[in-house]
Amino acid sequence: AHRLLPAAAGRGGGPGAGRRAVAARLHRRRRLRNLEAEHLPHRSHGRSARARPGSAARRARRGGPQVHRILIADPLEASGVEILRAAGAEVVLLGAADRPRLAELVADADALVVRSATKVTRELLAAAKRLRVVGRAGIGVDNVDVPAATERGVLVVNAPTANVVSATEHTFAMMLALARRVPAADASMKRGEWDRKSFLGSELQGKTLGVIGFGRIGQRVAARARAFEMTVVAHDPFLDPASARRLEVEPLEVDELLARCDIVTLHTPLTDATRNLLDARRIAILKPGALVVNCGRGGTLDEAALLAALEAGHLGGAALDVYAEEPPPNLDLVRHPRVVATPHIGAQTGEAQERIAVETARMVLAALSGSLAIAAVNLPFTSSGRREEPWLRLGDRLGRLAGRLASGSPRRIEISRRGVDEELEAPIVVAVVRGVLSRFLGDEVNYVNAGHLAAERGIVVVRTDQGAAEDDSPGIVVRLVADGGSVELAGALVGGREARVVAISGYRLEFWPEGRLLVIESRDVPGVVGRLGSLLGEAGVNIGDIHLARREAAGETLAVLRLDQAPDAGVLERLAAAPDVRRVSYVELN
Repeated sequence: AHRLLPAAAGRGGGPGAGRRAVAARLHRRRRLRNLEAEHLPHRSHGRSARARPGSAARRARRGGPQVHRILIADPLEASGVEILRAAGAEVVLLGAADRPRLAELVADADALVVRSATKVTRELLAAAKRLRVVGRAGIGVDNVDVPAATERGVLVVNAPTANVVSATEHTFAMMLALARRVPAADASMKRGEWDRKSFLGSELQGKTLGVIGFGRIGQRVAARARAFEMTVVAHDPFLDPASARRLEVEPLEVDELLARCDIVTLHTPLTDATRNLLDARRIAILKPGALVVNCGRGGTLDEAALLAALEAGHLGGAALDVYAEEPPPNLDLVRHPRVVATPHIGAQTGEAQERIAVETARMVLAALSGSLAIAAVNLPFTSSGRREEPWLRLGDRLGRLAGRLASGSPRRIEISRRGVDEELEAPIVVAVVRGVLSRFLGDEVNYVNAGHLAAERGIVVVRTDQGAAEDDSPGIVVRLVADGGSVELAGALVGGREARVVAISGYRLEFWPEGRLLVIESRDVPGVVGRLGSLLGEAGVNIGDIHLARREAAGETLAVLRLDQAPDAGVLERLAAAPDVRRVSYVELN
Protein backbone atom coordinates (compact mmCIF):
# COMPACT_ATOMS: atom_id res chain seq x y z
CA ALA A 1 0.00 0.00 0.00
CA HIS A 2 1.10 3.57 -0.59
CA ARG A 3 2.42 5.51 2.37
CA LEU A 4 0.49 8.71 2.87
CA LEU A 5 2.24 12.02 2.29
CA PRO A 6 1.40 15.21 4.21
CA ALA A 7 -2.27 15.83 4.00
CA ALA A 8 -2.94 19.09 2.16
CA ALA A 9 -2.61 20.00 -1.48
CA GLY A 10 -0.48 23.06 -0.72
CA ARG A 11 3.20 23.26 0.09
CA GLY A 12 5.13 24.58 3.08
CA GLY A 13 3.75 25.90 6.38
CA GLY A 14 0.63 27.81 7.20
CA PRO A 15 -2.68 26.88 8.82
CA GLY A 16 -2.90 23.57 6.91
CA ALA A 17 0.56 22.39 7.88
CA GLY A 18 -0.61 20.55 10.99
CA ARG A 19 -3.24 18.66 9.05
CA ARG A 20 -0.77 17.92 6.27
CA ALA A 21 1.38 16.08 8.78
CA VAL A 22 -1.49 14.02 10.20
CA ALA A 23 -1.58 11.44 7.43
CA ALA A 24 2.13 10.71 7.52
CA ARG A 25 2.24 10.34 11.29
CA LEU A 26 -0.78 8.05 11.30
CA HIS A 27 1.38 5.31 9.78
CA ARG A 28 4.05 5.20 12.46
CA ARG A 29 4.40 2.72 15.29
CA ARG A 30 1.57 0.40 14.22
CA ARG A 31 0.53 -2.20 16.76
CA LEU A 32 -1.82 -4.56 14.94
CA ARG A 33 -4.51 -6.54 16.63
CA ASN A 34 -6.20 -9.15 14.42
CA LEU A 35 -9.97 -9.22 14.81
CA GLU A 36 -10.74 -12.01 12.35
CA ALA A 37 -14.13 -13.55 13.18
CA GLU A 38 -14.27 -11.47 16.36
CA HIS A 39 -17.55 -9.74 17.15
CA LEU A 40 -17.06 -6.00 17.45
CA PRO A 41 -17.89 -4.88 21.00
CA HIS A 42 -21.16 -3.10 21.60
CA ARG A 43 -21.67 0.21 23.39
CA SER A 44 -24.85 1.36 25.01
CA HIS A 45 -26.65 4.08 23.11
CA GLY A 46 -27.57 5.57 26.46
CA ARG A 47 -31.28 6.00 25.95
CA SER A 48 -32.13 4.12 29.13
CA ALA A 49 -30.62 6.91 31.20
CA ARG A 50 -32.12 9.80 29.27
CA ALA A 51 -35.32 11.23 30.73
CA ARG A 52 -38.08 11.99 28.27
CA PRO A 53 -40.80 14.59 28.73
CA GLY A 54 -43.21 13.45 31.38
CA SER A 55 -41.25 10.38 32.45
CA ALA A 56 -40.43 11.69 35.93
CA ALA A 57 -44.05 12.56 36.52
CA ARG A 58 -45.15 9.12 35.39
CA ARG A 59 -42.69 7.45 37.77
CA ALA A 60 -44.04 9.59 40.58
CA ARG A 61 -47.63 8.76 39.70
CA ARG A 62 -46.91 5.06 39.71
CA GLY A 63 -44.85 5.25 42.89
CA GLY A 64 -42.04 3.05 41.51
CA PRO A 65 -39.80 2.33 38.52
CA GLN A 66 -40.84 3.65 35.13
CA VAL A 67 -43.30 1.40 33.29
CA HIS A 68 -42.80 1.42 29.53
CA ARG A 69 -45.94 2.05 27.50
CA ILE A 70 -45.92 0.03 24.26
CA LEU A 71 -48.51 0.65 21.56
CA ILE A 72 -49.12 -2.28 19.19
CA ALA A 73 -50.70 -0.79 16.07
CA ASP A 74 -51.05 -3.96 13.94
CA PRO A 75 -52.01 -7.54 14.86
CA LEU A 76 -49.21 -9.36 16.68
CA GLU A 77 -49.13 -12.99 17.79
CA ALA A 78 -50.15 -13.47 21.43
CA SER A 79 -46.71 -14.85 22.34
CA GLY A 80 -45.11 -11.48 21.56
CA VAL A 81 -47.72 -9.57 23.53
CA GLU A 82 -47.21 -11.83 26.54
CA ILE A 83 -43.44 -11.29 26.49
CA LEU A 84 -44.00 -7.55 26.69
CA ARG A 85 -46.51 -7.84 29.51
CA ALA A 86 -44.35 -10.31 31.43
CA ALA A 87 -41.58 -7.70 31.40
CA GLY A 88 -43.89 -5.27 33.17
CA ALA A 89 -44.74 -3.12 30.15
CA GLU A 90 -48.10 -1.43 29.75
CA VAL A 91 -49.34 -2.83 26.43
CA VAL A 92 -51.99 -1.00 24.41
CA LEU A 93 -53.56 -2.91 21.50
CA LEU A 94 -54.90 -0.68 18.74
CA GLY A 95 -58.26 -1.95 17.48
CA ALA A 96 -59.86 -1.11 14.15
CA ALA A 97 -62.18 1.39 15.82
CA ASP A 98 -59.21 3.18 17.43
CA ARG A 99 -57.14 3.55 14.25
CA PRO A 100 -58.25 7.18 13.64
CA ARG A 101 -56.82 7.95 17.12
CA LEU A 102 -53.36 6.53 16.31
CA ALA A 103 -51.60 9.93 16.47
CA GLU A 104 -53.29 10.67 19.79
CA LEU A 105 -52.45 7.30 21.34
CA VAL A 106 -48.83 7.26 20.17
CA ALA A 107 -48.17 10.60 21.87
CA ASP A 108 -47.76 8.86 25.24
CA ALA A 109 -45.98 5.71 24.02
CA ASP A 110 -42.35 4.74 24.64
CA ALA A 111 -42.43 2.13 21.85
CA LEU A 112 -44.56 1.52 18.77
CA VAL A 113 -44.86 -1.96 17.23
CA VAL A 114 -46.11 -2.21 13.63
CA ARG A 115 -46.30 -4.69 10.80
CA SER A 116 -46.67 -3.53 7.18
CA ALA A 117 -50.13 -1.94 7.42
CA THR A 118 -49.31 1.03 9.64
CA LYS A 119 -47.25 3.77 8.00
CA VAL A 120 -44.85 5.38 10.44
CA THR A 121 -44.59 8.78 8.77
CA ARG A 122 -42.71 11.93 9.71
CA GLU A 123 -46.01 13.40 10.86
CA LEU A 124 -46.81 10.43 13.10
CA LEU A 125 -43.32 10.57 14.60
CA ALA A 126 -43.75 14.28 15.29
CA ALA A 127 -46.86 13.45 17.31
CA ALA A 128 -44.99 10.79 19.30
CA LYS A 129 -43.34 13.10 21.82
CA ARG A 130 -41.99 10.33 24.04
CA LEU A 131 -41.33 7.62 21.46
CA ARG A 132 -37.96 5.89 21.80
CA VAL A 133 -38.34 2.71 19.72
CA VAL A 134 -40.23 1.60 16.62
CA GLY A 135 -40.40 -2.18 16.37
CA ARG A 136 -41.11 -3.48 12.87
CA ALA A 137 -42.50 -7.02 13.17
CA GLY A 138 -40.79 -8.31 10.03
CA ILE A 139 -37.76 -7.50 7.89
CA GLY A 140 -38.60 -4.62 5.57
CA VAL A 141 -38.89 -1.10 6.95
CA ASP A 142 -40.32 0.53 3.83
CA ASN A 143 -43.35 1.67 5.82
CA VAL A 144 -41.17 3.46 8.40
CA ASP A 145 -39.66 6.88 7.72
CA VAL A 146 -36.25 5.86 9.02
CA PRO A 147 -34.51 9.22 8.38
CA ALA A 148 -37.25 11.03 10.29
CA ALA A 149 -36.97 8.53 13.13
CA THR A 150 -33.21 9.00 13.22
CA GLU A 151 -33.58 12.77 13.34
CA ARG A 152 -35.79 12.40 16.41
CA GLY A 153 -33.49 9.88 18.08
CA VAL A 154 -36.02 7.06 17.68
CA LEU A 155 -34.41 3.65 17.32
CA VAL A 156 -35.90 1.41 14.61
CA VAL A 157 -35.55 -2.35 15.17
CA ASN A 158 -36.81 -5.30 13.15
CA ALA A 159 -36.77 -9.11 13.08
CA PRO A 160 -34.37 -9.99 10.25
CA THR A 161 -33.88 -13.73 10.85
CA ALA A 162 -37.33 -14.88 11.92
CA ASN A 163 -38.61 -15.80 8.45
CA VAL A 164 -35.46 -17.48 7.04
CA VAL A 165 -36.85 -21.03 7.08
CA SER A 166 -40.25 -20.00 5.74
CA ALA A 167 -38.71 -17.98 2.90
CA THR A 168 -36.43 -20.90 2.01
CA GLU A 169 -39.28 -23.39 1.92
CA HIS A 170 -41.49 -21.02 -0.08
CA THR A 171 -38.70 -20.76 -2.66
CA PHE A 172 -38.81 -24.52 -3.12
CA ALA A 173 -42.60 -24.60 -3.10
CA MET A 174 -42.59 -22.11 -5.96
CA MET A 175 -39.79 -23.92 -7.79
CA LEU A 176 -41.62 -27.25 -7.65
CA ALA A 177 -44.98 -25.71 -8.54
CA LEU A 178 -43.37 -24.09 -11.58
CA ALA A 179 -41.42 -27.16 -12.70
CA ARG A 180 -44.46 -29.46 -12.39
CA ARG A 181 -47.06 -26.88 -13.52
CA VAL A 182 -49.10 -27.53 -10.39
CA PRO A 183 -51.24 -24.31 -10.38
CA ALA A 184 -52.40 -24.80 -13.99
CA ALA A 185 -53.23 -28.48 -13.37
CA ASP A 186 -55.14 -27.55 -10.20
CA ALA A 187 -57.13 -24.87 -12.04
CA SER A 188 -57.96 -27.39 -14.76
CA MET A 189 -59.31 -29.85 -12.21
CA LYS A 190 -61.43 -27.15 -10.61
CA ARG A 191 -62.99 -26.48 -14.01
CA GLY A 192 -64.13 -30.12 -14.06
CA GLU A 193 -61.51 -31.22 -16.62
CA TRP A 194 -59.38 -34.38 -16.61
CA ASP A 195 -56.44 -33.35 -18.77
CA ARG A 196 -53.28 -35.35 -18.13
CA LYS A 197 -51.45 -34.41 -21.32
CA SER A 198 -51.30 -30.60 -21.11
CA PHE A 199 -49.16 -30.35 -18.00
CA LEU A 200 -45.87 -32.00 -18.87
CA GLY A 201 -43.34 -30.91 -16.25
CA SER A 202 -39.68 -31.48 -15.50
CA GLU A 203 -37.73 -33.03 -12.62
CA LEU A 204 -35.30 -31.20 -10.37
CA GLN A 205 -32.92 -34.16 -10.12
CA GLY A 206 -29.86 -33.71 -12.27
CA LYS A 207 -30.61 -30.04 -12.98
CA THR A 208 -28.22 -27.19 -12.23
CA LEU A 209 -29.54 -24.55 -9.81
CA GLY A 210 -27.97 -21.10 -9.89
CA VAL A 211 -28.27 -19.21 -6.59
CA ILE A 212 -27.57 -15.47 -6.84
CA GLY A 213 -27.10 -14.11 -3.32
CA PHE A 214 -25.60 -16.61 -0.91
CA GLY A 215 -26.62 -15.34 2.51
CA ARG A 216 -28.73 -17.14 5.11
CA ILE A 217 -31.60 -17.96 2.75
CA GLY A 218 -29.43 -18.66 -0.30
CA GLN A 219 -27.33 -21.16 1.66
CA ARG A 220 -30.42 -22.96 2.93
CA VAL A 221 -31.87 -23.14 -0.57
CA ALA A 222 -28.60 -24.70 -1.76
CA ALA A 223 -28.68 -27.30 1.04
CA ARG A 224 -32.20 -28.37 0.10
CA ALA A 225 -31.28 -28.44 -3.59
CA ARG A 226 -28.56 -30.98 -2.85
CA ALA A 227 -31.21 -33.17 -1.21
CA PHE A 228 -32.99 -33.11 -4.59
CA GLU A 229 -29.71 -34.25 -6.19
CA MET A 230 -29.24 -30.96 -8.01
CA THR A 231 -25.89 -29.39 -8.89
CA VAL A 232 -25.57 -25.96 -7.23
CA VAL A 233 -23.60 -23.01 -8.57
CA ALA A 234 -23.66 -19.72 -6.69
CA HIS A 235 -22.69 -16.07 -6.94
CA ASP A 236 -22.07 -13.71 -4.06
CA PRO A 237 -19.39 -11.00 -3.82
CA PHE A 238 -18.32 -12.49 -0.48
CA LEU A 239 -18.23 -16.15 -1.49
CA ASP A 240 -14.57 -17.21 -1.42
CA PRO A 241 -13.33 -20.61 -2.71
CA ALA A 242 -12.80 -22.06 0.78
CA SER A 243 -16.35 -21.26 1.88
CA ALA A 244 -17.72 -22.57 -1.42
CA ARG A 245 -15.97 -25.92 -0.90
CA ARG A 246 -17.30 -26.14 2.64
CA LEU A 247 -20.85 -25.38 1.44
CA GLU A 248 -20.48 -27.74 -1.56
CA VAL A 249 -21.20 -25.19 -4.26
CA GLU A 250 -19.23 -23.88 -7.22
CA PRO A 251 -18.67 -20.10 -7.12
CA LEU A 252 -19.20 -18.33 -10.46
CA GLU A 253 -19.58 -14.83 -11.82
CA VAL A 254 -23.18 -13.89 -12.67
CA ASP A 255 -22.96 -14.29 -16.45
CA GLU A 256 -21.18 -17.65 -16.22
CA LEU A 257 -23.73 -18.85 -13.68
CA LEU A 258 -26.63 -17.90 -15.93
CA ALA A 259 -25.11 -19.75 -18.88
CA ARG A 260 -24.72 -22.91 -16.79
CA CYS A 261 -27.95 -23.18 -14.82
CA ASP A 262 -31.34 -24.68 -15.68
CA ILE A 263 -33.04 -22.78 -12.85
CA VAL A 264 -31.94 -19.47 -11.31
CA THR A 265 -33.17 -18.16 -7.95
CA LEU A 266 -32.52 -14.64 -6.61
CA HIS A 267 -31.74 -13.92 -2.95
CA THR A 268 -29.84 -10.63 -2.99
CA PRO A 269 -30.67 -7.48 -1.05
CA LEU A 270 -31.89 -4.57 -3.17
CA THR A 271 -29.07 -2.05 -3.69
CA ASP A 272 -27.96 0.17 -6.55
CA ALA A 273 -25.71 -2.70 -7.68
CA THR A 274 -28.48 -5.33 -7.66
CA ARG A 275 -31.39 -3.28 -9.03
CA ASN A 276 -32.51 -5.03 -12.24
CA LEU A 277 -29.58 -7.41 -11.80
CA LEU A 278 -31.40 -9.87 -14.05
CA ASP A 279 -32.04 -7.57 -17.02
CA ALA A 280 -32.72 -8.24 -20.70
CA ARG A 281 -29.05 -8.89 -21.52
CA ARG A 282 -28.63 -11.40 -18.72
CA ILE A 283 -31.98 -13.10 -19.30
CA ALA A 284 -30.80 -13.73 -22.87
CA ILE A 285 -27.77 -15.60 -21.47
CA LEU A 286 -30.03 -18.20 -19.82
CA LYS A 287 -30.57 -21.51 -21.59
CA PRO A 288 -33.74 -21.81 -23.69
CA GLY A 289 -36.46 -23.16 -21.43
CA ALA A 290 -34.73 -22.08 -18.19
CA LEU A 291 -36.83 -21.24 -15.12
CA VAL A 292 -36.54 -18.03 -13.07
CA VAL A 293 -37.52 -17.84 -9.37
CA ASN A 294 -37.64 -14.66 -7.30
CA CYS A 295 -38.78 -14.96 -3.71
CA GLY A 296 -36.09 -12.55 -2.48
CA ARG A 297 -36.47 -8.82 -3.08
CA GLY A 298 -38.59 -7.00 -5.64
CA GLY A 299 -36.64 -4.80 -8.03
CA THR A 300 -33.72 -7.21 -8.54
CA LEU A 301 -35.47 -8.57 -11.64
CA ASP A 302 -36.39 -6.49 -14.71
CA GLU A 303 -40.06 -7.46 -14.95
CA ALA A 304 -40.59 -5.99 -18.42
CA ALA A 305 -37.61 -7.92 -19.77
CA LEU A 306 -38.86 -11.09 -18.09
CA LEU A 307 -42.30 -10.73 -19.69
CA ALA A 308 -40.73 -10.16 -23.12
CA ALA A 309 -38.58 -13.30 -22.75
CA LEU A 310 -41.62 -15.36 -21.74
CA GLU A 311 -43.69 -14.09 -24.65
CA ALA A 312 -40.82 -14.83 -27.03
CA GLY A 313 -40.67 -18.41 -25.76
CA HIS A 314 -37.08 -18.11 -24.54
CA LEU A 315 -37.89 -19.02 -20.92
CA GLY A 316 -39.78 -22.02 -19.65
CA GLY A 317 -41.45 -20.04 -16.89
CA ALA A 318 -41.07 -17.84 -13.81
CA ALA A 319 -42.17 -18.06 -10.17
CA LEU A 320 -42.56 -14.73 -8.37
CA ASP A 321 -43.40 -13.77 -4.80
CA VAL A 322 -41.93 -10.24 -4.79
CA TYR A 323 -42.31 -7.32 -7.18
CA ALA A 324 -40.72 -3.97 -7.95
CA GLU A 325 -43.96 -2.31 -6.86
CA GLU A 326 -46.39 -4.02 -4.51
CA PRO A 327 -49.10 -4.71 -5.36
CA PRO A 328 -47.98 -4.69 -9.03
CA PRO A 329 -49.97 -2.07 -11.00
CA ASN A 330 -49.64 -4.04 -14.26
CA LEU A 331 -50.85 -7.64 -14.10
CA ASP A 332 -49.67 -8.75 -17.55
CA LEU A 333 -46.70 -10.58 -16.03
CA VAL A 334 -48.55 -12.37 -13.22
CA ARG A 335 -51.34 -13.38 -15.64
CA HIS A 336 -48.91 -15.01 -18.07
CA PRO A 337 -49.67 -18.75 -18.35
CA ARG A 338 -46.02 -19.63 -17.65
CA VAL A 339 -45.87 -17.58 -14.44
CA VAL A 340 -46.66 -18.81 -10.92
CA ALA A 341 -47.33 -15.76 -8.74
CA THR A 342 -48.01 -15.26 -5.03
CA PRO A 343 -48.62 -11.97 -3.15
CA HIS A 344 -45.37 -11.72 -1.12
CA ILE A 345 -46.22 -14.55 1.29
CA GLY A 346 -42.74 -15.95 1.84
CA ALA A 347 -42.98 -15.25 5.57
CA GLN A 348 -46.66 -16.16 5.90
CA THR A 349 -46.41 -19.29 8.03
CA GLY A 350 -47.60 -19.78 11.56
CA GLU A 351 -44.09 -20.64 12.70
CA ALA A 352 -42.55 -17.56 11.09
CA GLN A 353 -45.23 -15.27 12.49
CA GLU A 354 -44.62 -16.73 15.95
CA ARG A 355 -40.87 -16.15 15.67
CA ILE A 356 -41.40 -12.64 14.30
CA ALA A 357 -43.63 -11.72 17.25
CA VAL A 358 -41.23 -13.15 19.83
CA GLU A 359 -38.12 -11.65 18.21
CA THR A 360 -39.73 -8.22 17.81
CA ALA A 361 -40.93 -8.15 21.41
CA ARG A 362 -37.47 -9.05 22.68
CA MET A 363 -35.82 -6.48 20.43
CA VAL A 364 -38.13 -3.72 21.65
CA LEU A 365 -37.50 -4.56 25.31
CA ALA A 366 -33.74 -4.74 24.72
CA ALA A 367 -33.78 -1.38 22.95
CA LEU A 368 -35.76 0.22 25.76
CA SER A 369 -33.17 -1.07 28.22
CA GLY A 370 -30.30 0.47 26.23
CA SER A 371 -28.82 -2.76 24.89
CA LEU A 372 -27.11 -2.89 21.49
CA ALA A 373 -27.59 -6.65 21.10
CA ILE A 374 -30.45 -5.90 18.74
CA ALA A 375 -31.25 -5.72 15.03
CA ALA A 376 -31.17 -1.94 14.88
CA VAL A 377 -31.71 -0.26 11.55
CA ASN A 378 -30.50 3.20 12.60
CA LEU A 379 -28.41 2.91 15.75
CA PRO A 380 -27.03 6.43 16.43
CA PHE A 381 -24.40 5.80 19.16
CA THR A 382 -25.35 8.62 21.53
CA SER A 383 -24.18 7.02 24.79
CA SER A 384 -22.11 10.04 25.83
CA GLY A 385 -23.87 12.79 24.00
CA ARG A 386 -22.44 14.14 20.73
CA ARG A 387 -18.87 12.94 21.22
CA GLU A 388 -19.11 9.85 19.00
CA GLU A 389 -21.13 11.45 16.22
CA PRO A 390 -18.31 13.13 14.22
CA TRP A 391 -16.13 10.01 14.44
CA LEU A 392 -19.01 7.80 13.32
CA ARG A 393 -19.58 10.15 10.39
CA LEU A 394 -15.89 10.19 9.43
CA GLY A 395 -15.52 6.41 9.74
CA ASP A 396 -18.67 5.73 7.73
CA ARG A 397 -17.64 8.15 4.95
CA LEU A 398 -14.13 6.69 4.72
CA GLY A 399 -15.57 3.17 4.58
CA ARG A 400 -18.09 4.06 1.87
CA LEU A 401 -15.48 5.84 -0.20
CA ALA A 402 -12.96 3.00 0.19
CA GLY A 403 -15.63 0.47 -0.83
CA ARG A 404 -16.20 2.38 -4.07
CA LEU A 405 -12.55 3.03 -4.89
CA ALA A 406 -11.33 -0.55 -4.31
CA SER A 407 -12.00 -3.02 -7.11
CA GLY A 408 -13.75 -6.28 -6.30
CA SER A 409 -15.00 -7.84 -3.10
CA PRO A 410 -13.43 -6.73 0.21
CA ARG A 411 -11.15 -9.20 1.97
CA ARG A 412 -9.34 -7.19 4.67
CA ILE A 413 -10.12 -3.88 6.37
CA GLU A 414 -7.44 -2.14 8.45
CA ILE A 415 -8.45 0.79 10.66
CA SER A 416 -5.74 2.83 12.37
CA ARG A 417 -6.33 5.59 14.91
CA ARG A 418 -3.92 8.15 16.30
CA GLY A 419 -4.71 10.56 19.06
CA VAL A 420 -8.23 9.14 19.34
CA ASP A 421 -9.47 7.86 22.72
CA GLU A 422 -9.68 4.10 23.07
CA GLU A 423 -13.36 4.26 24.01
CA LEU A 424 -14.09 5.65 20.53
CA GLU A 425 -12.37 2.74 18.81
CA ALA A 426 -15.37 0.39 18.71
CA PRO A 427 -17.81 2.87 17.13
CA ILE A 428 -15.16 3.98 14.62
CA VAL A 429 -14.40 0.40 13.57
CA VAL A 430 -18.08 -0.48 13.28
CA ALA A 431 -18.75 2.68 11.27
CA VAL A 432 -15.91 1.94 8.82
CA VAL A 433 -16.95 -1.71 8.35
CA ARG A 434 -20.57 -0.68 7.89
CA GLY A 435 -19.51 1.90 5.30
CA VAL A 436 -17.49 -0.64 3.31
CA LEU A 437 -20.24 -3.27 3.36
CA SER A 438 -23.03 -0.83 2.49
CA ARG A 439 -21.96 -0.91 -1.16
CA PHE A 440 -22.82 -4.61 -1.31
CA LEU A 441 -25.55 -5.06 1.32
CA GLY A 442 -27.41 -1.74 1.28
CA ASP A 443 -29.62 -1.21 4.31
CA GLU A 444 -29.19 -4.83 5.41
CA VAL A 445 -26.01 -3.78 7.26
CA ASN A 446 -26.11 -1.52 10.31
CA TYR A 447 -23.91 -0.57 13.25
CA VAL A 448 -25.03 -3.61 15.22
CA ASN A 449 -24.53 -6.33 12.63
CA ALA A 450 -21.58 -4.94 10.64
CA GLY A 451 -18.96 -6.95 12.53
CA HIS A 452 -20.99 -10.14 12.34
CA LEU A 453 -21.64 -9.75 8.62
CA ALA A 454 -17.94 -9.11 7.98
CA ALA A 455 -16.89 -12.20 9.94
CA GLU A 456 -19.63 -14.26 8.29
CA ARG A 457 -18.16 -13.38 4.90
CA GLY A 458 -14.58 -14.10 5.90
CA ILE A 459 -13.49 -10.44 5.87
CA VAL A 460 -10.55 -9.84 8.22
CA VAL A 461 -10.91 -6.68 10.30
CA VAL A 462 -7.73 -5.28 11.86
CA ARG A 463 -7.54 -2.26 14.13
CA THR A 464 -4.41 -0.36 15.08
CA ASP A 465 -3.58 1.84 18.05
CA GLN A 466 -0.80 4.26 17.08
CA GLY A 467 -0.59 6.10 20.38
CA ALA A 468 -0.99 9.75 21.24
CA ALA A 469 -1.08 12.49 18.63
CA GLU A 470 1.78 14.94 18.54
CA ASP A 471 -0.54 17.87 17.88
CA ASP A 472 -4.25 18.65 18.10
CA SER A 473 -5.19 16.85 14.86
CA PRO A 474 -6.31 13.30 15.73
CA GLY A 475 -7.34 11.12 12.82
CA ILE A 476 -7.80 7.67 11.35
CA VAL A 477 -6.51 5.72 8.35
CA VAL A 478 -8.54 3.09 6.52
CA ARG A 479 -6.85 0.56 4.25
CA LEU A 480 -9.13 -1.76 2.28
CA VAL A 481 -7.72 -4.82 0.54
CA ALA A 482 -10.05 -6.23 -2.11
CA ASP A 483 -9.84 -8.82 -4.87
CA GLY A 484 -8.73 -6.24 -7.42
CA GLY A 485 -6.24 -4.29 -5.30
CA SER A 486 -6.14 -1.99 -2.31
CA VAL A 487 -6.87 1.62 -1.42
CA GLU A 488 -5.82 3.68 1.58
CA LEU A 489 -7.55 6.80 2.88
CA ALA A 490 -6.69 9.14 5.76
CA GLY A 491 -9.26 11.26 7.51
CA ALA A 492 -9.25 13.84 10.28
CA LEU A 493 -11.63 16.09 12.16
CA VAL A 494 -11.22 19.83 11.66
CA GLY A 495 -12.14 21.76 14.77
CA GLY A 496 -13.09 18.49 16.42
CA ARG A 497 -16.32 18.23 14.41
CA GLU A 498 -15.86 18.60 10.65
CA ALA A 499 -14.90 15.39 8.80
CA ARG A 500 -12.22 15.71 6.12
CA VAL A 501 -10.46 13.25 3.83
CA VAL A 502 -6.81 14.31 3.80
CA ALA A 503 -5.19 11.71 1.55
CA ILE A 504 -6.03 8.92 -0.90
CA SER A 505 -3.37 6.28 -1.58
CA GLY A 506 -0.48 8.72 -1.47
CA TYR A 507 -2.27 11.67 -3.10
CA ARG A 508 -2.22 14.74 -0.86
CA LEU A 509 -5.49 16.66 -0.84
CA GLU A 510 -8.26 17.71 1.50
CA PHE A 511 -12.00 17.60 0.90
CA TRP A 512 -15.30 17.25 2.71
CA PRO A 513 -16.69 13.68 2.24
CA GLU A 514 -20.26 14.60 1.45
CA GLY A 515 -22.56 14.74 -1.58
CA ARG A 516 -21.99 13.47 -5.13
CA LEU A 517 -18.29 12.78 -5.57
CA LEU A 518 -16.51 11.89 -8.80
CA VAL A 519 -12.98 10.52 -8.31
CA ILE A 520 -10.82 10.45 -11.45
CA GLU A 521 -7.30 9.07 -11.80
CA SER A 522 -5.40 10.11 -14.92
CA ARG A 523 -2.00 10.76 -16.47
CA ASP A 524 -0.40 14.02 -15.41
CA VAL A 525 -0.66 15.77 -18.78
CA PRO A 526 -2.20 19.12 -19.78
CA GLY A 527 -5.86 19.35 -20.71
CA VAL A 528 -7.27 16.29 -18.94
CA VAL A 529 -9.35 18.16 -16.36
CA GLY A 530 -10.60 20.60 -18.99
CA ARG A 531 -11.80 17.80 -21.26
CA LEU A 532 -13.58 16.09 -18.37
CA GLY A 533 -15.25 19.36 -17.36
CA SER A 534 -16.47 19.84 -20.91
CA LEU A 535 -17.93 16.32 -21.00
CA LEU A 536 -19.80 16.98 -17.75
CA GLY A 537 -21.00 20.38 -18.97
CA GLU A 538 -22.34 18.90 -22.19
CA ALA A 539 -24.32 16.41 -20.07
CA GLY A 540 -25.78 19.19 -17.92
CA VAL A 541 -23.76 18.21 -14.84
CA ASN A 542 -22.34 21.16 -12.91
CA ILE A 543 -19.11 20.94 -10.87
CA GLY A 544 -19.60 22.40 -7.38
CA ASP A 545 -15.94 22.25 -6.40
CA ILE A 546 -12.79 20.39 -7.40
CA HIS A 547 -9.73 19.15 -5.52
CA LEU A 548 -6.54 18.13 -7.34
CA ALA A 549 -3.42 16.22 -6.29
CA ARG A 550 -0.49 14.73 -8.13
CA ARG A 551 2.26 12.15 -7.77
CA GLU A 552 4.99 13.79 -9.77
CA ALA A 553 7.38 10.85 -9.80
CA ALA A 554 4.71 8.55 -11.21
CA GLY A 555 3.27 11.14 -13.59
CA GLU A 556 -0.22 10.62 -12.19
CA THR A 557 -2.96 12.93 -10.94
CA LEU A 558 -6.14 12.50 -8.98
CA ALA A 559 -9.16 14.79 -9.08
CA VAL A 560 -12.11 14.77 -6.70
CA LEU A 561 -15.11 16.64 -8.11
CA ARG A 562 -18.24 17.45 -6.13
CA LEU A 563 -21.20 17.51 -8.52
CA ASP A 564 -24.52 19.30 -8.30
CA GLN A 565 -26.28 16.63 -10.37
CA ALA A 566 -25.85 12.85 -10.55
CA PRO A 567 -24.22 11.69 -13.82
CA ASP A 568 -25.90 8.80 -15.59
CA ALA A 569 -24.14 5.59 -16.65
CA GLY A 570 -23.52 6.93 -20.15
CA VAL A 571 -21.72 10.00 -18.84
CA LEU A 572 -19.51 7.86 -16.60
CA GLU A 573 -18.67 5.60 -19.53
CA ARG A 574 -17.65 8.59 -21.68
CA LEU A 575 -15.48 9.95 -18.87
CA ALA A 576 -13.76 6.59 -18.41
CA ALA A 577 -13.09 6.37 -22.16
CA ALA A 578 -11.56 9.86 -22.37
CA PRO A 579 -7.87 10.09 -23.37
CA ASP A 580 -5.34 9.72 -20.52
CA VAL A 581 -8.03 8.74 -17.98
CA ARG A 582 -7.15 5.59 -16.03
CA ARG A 583 -10.11 5.17 -13.73
CA VAL A 584 -13.40 6.85 -12.86
CA SER A 585 -15.31 6.17 -9.62
CA TYR A 586 -18.61 7.76 -8.57
CA VAL A 587 -20.03 7.67 -5.06
CA GLU A 588 -22.88 9.44 -3.29
CA LEU A 589 -22.19 10.19 0.38
CA ASN A 590 -25.46 11.36 1.88
